[in-house]
Amino acid sequence: MTNSRPILTLYGRTYCHLCDEMLAALEGLRGEHEFEIAVVDVDSDPELEARYDELVPVLVANGAELCHFFFDETAVSRYLRGACSSA
Repeated sequence: MTNSRPILTLYGRTYCHLCDEMLAALEGLRGEHEFEIAVVDVDSDPELEARYDELVPVLVANGAELCHFFFDETAVSRYLRGACSSA
């Protein structure tokens, strides 16, 4: 049986307070939606660092950016509602 919960990927840095805030906001949605969070440190990969350097945090789902810098609860909830209803 495969896991049908959507995966949200948070690209960030270990010393980034905005990244910590976005992760906390995501955790706050756990009561409303079931999803997985993959946290990726952009500094661990030169390609990711070049792509996301000044944009972190960046939240991505299915290859599409949901938000960056600040958490967009409306966009994330809309995505999760759609992803969960199609599962």
